[in-house]
Amino acid sequence: MLSTLLVPFFIALATSLVLVPVSRLMAIGLGQVAPPTSDRWHSKTTALFGGVAITLTSLACVTALFGYGQYAILLACSVAIFIVGLTDDVVSLRASTKLVAEIAIASVFVFFRYRLGWTESLTLDSLLTIFWIVGITNAFNLLDNMDGLCAGVALIAGGAWLVAAWPVDVTSPAYLEARYLAVVLGATAGFLVYNLHPASIFMGDSGALFLGLNFAVVTLAPLEQDGGTANLLSVVALPVLVLLIPIFDMTLVTLSRLLSGRSASTGGLDHSSHRLVSIGLSERVAVALLWSLAALAGTVAVAVRHIDGTWSSLLVVGFLVGMAIFAAYLARIQVYEDADVRQTSGKITPLIIDFVYRRRAAEVLLDMCLVSSAYYASYRLLWAGEALQANFASFLESLPLVLGTQMVALFAVGAYQGLWRYFGLMDSIVFVRAVVFGTIGAELLILYLSRFEGYSRAVFVVYAALLLLMLTGSRASFRLISEFVNRWRQTGSRLVIYGAGDGGLVAARELLNDPHKRYRMLGFIDDDPNQAHVRVHGYPVLGGYRHLQTLLIRNAVDVVVVSTRLIDAERLQWLRDLCDEHGVALSRLQVDLETLAPPPHRPRSTSRVERSGNTGSVS
Repeated sequence: MLSTLLVPFFIALATSLVLVPVSRLMAIGLGQVAPPTSDRWHSKTTALFGGVAITLTSLACVTALFGYGQYAILLACSVAIFIVGLTDDVVSLRASTKLVAEIAIASVFVFFRYRLGWTESLTLDSLLTIFWIVGITNAFNLLDNMDGLCAGVALIAGGAWLVAAWPVDVTSPAYLEARYLAVVLGATAGFLVYNLHPASIFMGDSGALFLGLNFAVVTLAPLEQDGGTANLLSVVALPVLVLLIPIFDMTLVTLSRLLSGRSASTGGLDHSSHRLVSIGLSERVAVALLWSLAALAGTVAVAVRHIDGTWSSLLVVGFLVGMAIFAAYLARIQVYEDADVRQTSGKITPLIIDFVYRRRAAEVLLDMCLVSSAYYASYRLLWAGEALQANFASFLESLPLVLGTQMVALFAVGAYQGLWRYFGLMDSIVFVRAVVFGTIGAELLILYLSRFEGYSRAVFVVYAALLLLMLTGSRASFRLISEFVNRWRQTGSRLVIYGAGDGGLVAARELLNDPHKRYRMLGFIDDDPNQAHVRVHGYPVLGGYRHLQTLLIRNAVDVVVVSTRLIDAERLQWLRDLCDEHGVALSRLQVDLETLAPPPHRPRSTSRVERSGNTGSVS
């Protein structure tokens, strides 16, 4: 049965591998190329019409392999959206024109009973379907902003949907959609070969809109659970998770532009991929990271379909919280020029994005979610089946008490006064106090109200441990992401620090926090043999002076920073001579206290005895 998907996939792949070069030559011959512009990422003129190859391959293979009848509506609407995209590639349509066309095409699907089943109201489901189709179509169009990104995410999302759908009944509509999707994925895979960095062809709006429409429509129908039914979580979460990266990027870009007073339809270098590159990741690493997140979201989607609903809900909540934190981290990266922000006088500026990751309402809402999840998970870990049902009434009764007490404790100990990007050990102590006070307070309140009858103290022990892990993990997330970026960053001067002591640690923290990202840390150099093969601040001690000589001879270092004050003059001169010989910069980072204004001079005060002595009186 697997061959019914693999054969169409490889036929479409082979066809696409042939048609993409033909489309590229045709685009160049017709002058349909994308020159570099200030609001686009690519730096060289690149052919368009990759979408022509994807669309023609898909239409030809579906018609030849399966016939036209079963897919008449889907193929007709795909051709319509392709024409809209191709027209936009050639003559550049206005955003409102494309939006009207997309709504009209989505309405055709609803007319022919393509509909989401998220609610019990057919009217509401019909409106949601139009919104879903238009939204996902535009999400793929926005995602096409870096070599290989859109096509790669499409392949991963489509593969995840097929895995989640498998095994599928050959008599069900999902089987027809699976065969169709296999062809589209094959056509996309053939295009991706030529679209990887550095790309020789772009898919253009014709390809991005075609892919977006097809993925939106294919994910409309709910898949049955293993038990033969589909719960609400799987119905909603499965398509959202499969297509999470396009949705994630569209949401981030749209909100960022609106909050900065820019038009949501205006192009720009403010996508998630651009933000990752702006903090030092290479294009390949940035795209690979988003591919990985798409694969992780797809894995969660598959798990939602195949595991118990109560556990899958925790999994979905945890993953979405993680993605929200990642979005907050990306949102704080400055991608708009200050002048652009100043021109939007009276508008909300990007500074309001600090709201997401500081101590205000968003942080409180996050903690409410974490407290509820930790308390629910503690019951799930201790009981299952009938035992869980017997204790679940206690959970529902006590959840408001636990939530309210814990939120008050978090506020009382000052948990909302810190900045995530500076989270450290002493900040974690604050959360330990908050969890201890909140847990004890909740237990005492329950004891007062119900004498703790029907409750287990083990629940609160597990709850406290889970909550502490969640709270500290969420606050440390910004630092963890920054450390990941620093280690994968490909830009900046290659840096080693001479001296792995306290001064070296200070230097590492200062240089790694450089807002201009001028340095890429390789490690430490230290002559102390006891420091060999140890790690400082997560970076290795590479060796001593002789190892530094080897690195400079190999041209593996651009900057050497001396961090220790204990270095003798002779060794410092050796370093100067060595760095001069190999054309490497030698610097010293010093932390000193500079007096900017001397303390005011105050005359010495006289005692009462001395003042009295001037008058001849002691009393």
